[in-house]
Amino acid sequence: MKIALNHKSPIPLHIQAEELLRRMIADPQFQNGKLLPNEIDLANQLAISRTTLRQALNKLVYEGLLIRKKGVGTKVADAMISSKSVNWLSFSQEMKARGIPIKNFELHVSWIYPEEVIANFFNIKTDQKILKLERLRGRPEGPFVYFVSYFHPRTGLTGEEDFKRPLYDILQADYNIISELSKEEISAKAADKFIAAKLETEPGSPILFRKRFVYDQADRPIEYNLGYYKADSFVYTVESRRG
Repeated sequence: MKIALNHKSPIPLHIQAEELLRRMIADPQFQNGKLLPNEIDLANQLAISRTTLRQALNKLVYEGLLIRKKGVGTKVADAMISSKSVNWLSFSQEMKARGIPIKNFELHVSWIYPEEVIANFFNIKTDQKILKLERLRGRPEGPFVYFVSYFHPRTGLTGEEDFKRPLYDILQADYNIISELSKEEISAKAADKFIAAKLETEPGSPILFRKRFVYDQADRPIEYNLGYYKADSFVYTVESRRG
């Protein structure tokens, strides 16, 4: 396959590099554990900086499509079996659909400088402030989930919104941003002291940890969301239809 970028195109080079890497991932010659060209060689071949190339690489690493090991290199991740729900909703919409009353125990809004992992996902610099939304939610008798959301500056969110409303309703109705795609990673972990205190459980108790990466209709990232669920109070159900 041709490994080159169009430097005269109006499409940013890091986006072109990302699309090229996606094609390389799908190419049989890079399957079965074969390493991609190293960063220096690939950056030189594409005539871009290593920083620009890393923007594209980092995003695909965080999506689980590439695996990078220090001293070894970068390779295509082995195909994983996953369940995928076609119609996804915000937490508020999910609970309303199930007839479960939800109470907001805490709601905090702040402007922060993003950590590198979040900045890489949004393709922004770490010195650009972003909106952080923290919400502790659950049934009236007690909380069972703690959410932390980070938003791309392009959403236009100010922090003055009524976040008791469904989040994706706010984005669509107030800012004309449609949340089209959600990619999720779900794992089990032990609650640390901070999360245990939020969820009113013991440190070391099992929790369900979910990362949600949300994109708009142009496949641009708009939200980086972390969810911590009490394992004894919540079951995450995925419905798939074979087609």
